[in-house]
Amino acid sequence: MKSWILKVAVTGLTAISCFSFANSDHDAFKKAERIAWSGNYNAFTAALNQLDHPLKPYVEMAFFERHPRLKYQQQIAHFLTVYESTPLEWPVRESWLKYLKRRGKKALFIDYYQDSNDAALHCTYLQYQLELGAPKKAILEQVSDLWVVGKSQPRACNTIFNKWQQAGYLTSDRLWSRITKAAQGGQVSLLRYLKTLLPKSDAYLADLYTTVRRDPSASAGLYRYKKRNEKEAQIAVYGVRRLIWRDQKLALRAWDKLQGMFDFTEQQKDSVAYRFALALASKGHSDARFWLNKVKPEQQDAKLRQWMMSNMLKEQDWSGIAALFTGMTNLSHGQTYWLAYSYAQRGEEDRANKLWQDIASERDYYGFLAAGRLGLDVSLNTKSLDVQPSLLTKVSQAPGFKRAKALYELGRFTSARREWNYLTNTSSVAEKLAASILAAELDWYDSTIYTLAQIKAWDYVELRFPIAFEKYFSRYSKRNHVDMAWSIAIARRESSFAPDARSHANAYGLMQLLPSTARYISKQRVSKRNLLQPATNIRLGTDYLEYLKKKNQGNEMLATASYNAGYHRIKKWLPDEAIPAELWIELIPYRETRDYVKNVFAYRQVYHTRLGREGNIVAPLLEMRIGG
Repeated sequence: MKSWILKVAVTGLTAISCFSFANSDHDAFKKAERIAWSGNYNAFTAALNQLDHPLKPYVEMAFFERHPRLKYQQQIAHFLTVYESTPLEWPVRESWLKYLKRRGKKALFIDYYQDSNDAALHCTYLQYQLELGAPKKAILEQVSDLWVVGKSQPRACNTIFNKWQQAGYLTSDRLWSRITKAAQGGQVSLLRYLKTLLPKSDAYLADLYTTVRRDPSASAGLYRYKKRNEKEAQIAVYGVRRLIWRDQKLALRAWDKLQGMFDFTEQQKDSVAYRFALALASKGHSDARFWLNKVKPEQQDAKLRQWMMSNMLKEQDWSGIAALFTGMTNLSHGQTYWLAYSYAQRGEEDRANKLWQDIASERDYYGFLAAGRLGLDVSLNTKSLDVQPSLLTKVSQAPGFKRAKALYELGRFTSARREWNYLTNTSSVAEKLAASILAAELDWYDSTIYTLAQIKAWDYVELRFPIAFEKYFSRYSKRNHVDMAWSIAIARRESSFAPDARSHANAYGLMQLLPSTARYISKQRVSKRNLLQPATNIRLGTDYLEYLKKKNQGNEMLATASYNAGYHRIKKWLPDEAIPAELWIELIPYRETRDYVKNVFAYRQVYHTRLGREGNIVAPLLEMRIGG
């Protein structure tokens, strides 16, 4: 379903296929790459000269990265100049710098060094400048930012750190700043070393920070605060801000007593009030409203306003919602929807309908809900993408595009995305749009989606919501008795159709399945490699959707929430008394799951319409009740 192609001159797309390579061409590249790895320079140059392939520079990279030598300095310098800022540069530059360091070539190291996140190389760069006569003050002033971090730095930094410390740059403020960073989210084990730098009278502070970091309830032990000074006050604030998420009763009691011990700053009090309000509202605590009201208007960000609204929705405080949002400019679609809802609950139908009318044409969850409220047709507000054929040709002939295409064909997806990101990050908006069409034609769905999002080109719906892997979604959705628009919406939300997607939680593939989930559903072990295969992943993903649908007595909204948060967690969230489904969704305590359900239903509506179906499939939520 690549109907966007019809919006541009077809001749512009011939450029895509003009450099397609056969397997034999890729085989020639891989052979040349293996020769480069071997380290035989003559064989490498001979293979390179015979190669006609977009990934020819990757053969050069393979040689120079593995075999940096002074005798190749001229060739390496040329390579680094030609491919500066591309994904090809850093592997070679890093290897070359480490080689120069091993050989003690200080001046050359300085010449070739460029800023990076590699602390060891940065420290070496500063140390070599000192040794070669650079002004001591100018160099040592740069060391502070390297030292004041919340983690241990590599041994390569020890020499320059010692000189920095001996020169008097290690002030008490810098030491405390590093202690704070290490304790509050950094490397807590670093505190053992930092403790040795404190005066003996203050060494207990590092231990106190360590104890509170590991067990926030320790912040409630008032006996721990020996001097009641500013540093102890900082630790106490850090502790109770963490404790409120674990033990609300203890945190509230501790904060009440701590205020009698310390003269907290207004900023500290405000930070505690914000964190308490957020935590208590998300936990549904009876004191939530009190703390929400303590948060100053200038601190009320979108996250807190969501919980302020949720608290009022839970209490059915329609007047409170009206007071919260009435007169506020730039309301989000969600805020507008619930402000209208509050008016309707107060019998002010005209005011409610006017606000719902304002967002009913929006292509999102709240827009579709509002359209359902008013009985209006769903509108996707899609635009046709008009790109000149000459621009398509220009982008398709860019070396970065050719390299990305070849890497995709070889299954080297990480390297391909690096090339794609380099290409789009150095392109104009018009070129990005052209690149999006080219990527879509080649079924690089995630690259298209990412690039259009990068430039906020939201209205090219056919490109942003492709009917990806249609054969598999159609086959397995039917087999498992789930709506194809639903299953493909789940995949769109989970992975943006990147088959090799892998999450921090080790979920794999298009529908982001955990190996344990796949094993449970299929009754046999499923390898991670197989989970990255689209057919297998979609089959198991739709199996899982069917399973969750049955577990939730056919309720696809609850099944959607279960897909993200887990069935057993969803069961705990069900209210004792039935409430409207749209209200239950808004009160889901996990922001990730709350947004997930909204997005999946919005995406499902888009795919429902794109598949040629009629009707508003979000509207049934208006009649649904949850719990009870």
